[in-house]
Amino acid sequence: MSTGPIGAIVVAIVVAAAVIMLMAAARRRRLQQRFGPEYDRLVGERDSKRKAAAELSERERRVRRLGIRPLTPAARANYADRWAGIQQRFVDEPPEAVAATQVLVIAVMSERGYPAERYDQVVADLSVEHAKTLDSYRAAEKISASAAAGTASTEDLRQAMIHYRALFRELIGEPANAVSGSAAGMTQDRIAGDAPAGEPVVAGPVVPGPDVAGPVVAGPVVAGPVVAGPEVAEPMRSIPADEPVDNRQSGIQMQRTPRS
Repeated sequence: MSTGPIGAIVVAIVVAAAVIMLMAAARRRRLQQRFGPEYDRLVGERDSKRKAAAELSERERRVRRLGIRPLTPAARANYADRWAGIQQRFVDEPPEAVAATQVLVIAVMSERGYPAERYDQVVADLSVEHAKTLDSYRAAEKISASAAAGTASTEDLRQAMIHYRALFRELIGEPANAVSGSAAGMTQDRIAGDAPAGEPVVAGPVVPGPDVAGPVVAGPVVAGPVVAGPEVAEPMRSIPADEPVDNRQSGIQMQRTPRS
């Protein structure tokens, strides 16, 4: 065989290899953009970009076969109402509220078409469409396990509510960074029982009385003396407007400051 045909074959092989490499690189970039931190995590676990890309592509194919569907407006409103009720419950029963939130999130997954039997498979399925909130879900599930064992603090439980809320909003079709709820008067950006943004949250009951100037905090003046337990010299602290608050601690005044 002359050198001409051999050279052409070699060139064709080189070009084909280059095309394959470019296609593989483009595929990895697409998966990295879609899965974000989940792509990097899987690359570290599998110690191979090729294996991670193959697994993530298989996740995409599986989720397409599941036929994930959006919620109907009626179902979305129903779940929003149930979430609002759980938020109210958190004030007095934080562990029970977190447990109810876990059940609610699973219920939304199931109605949308996600199988919810095995945790590892649930996480893999969610990663396809909800990669941005997947770490929040993992954190919430970890705290829920601690709560079941009786080792979670009230602050841990508050964080679990916030983490579950991120995924819940996406599942019902509301962006995770939304400012307010959208169905049935749902207020997702503050735990039920808190004062609206800009108003003081005062621990203990407020006893109405004659026209007496009460304690002045940043915001409106609260009329009447404030019964808040023993006098505690503690500086007023600010908390974000969209986080659950355990307002059962007496003697502490807090000013809710809305996020910009």
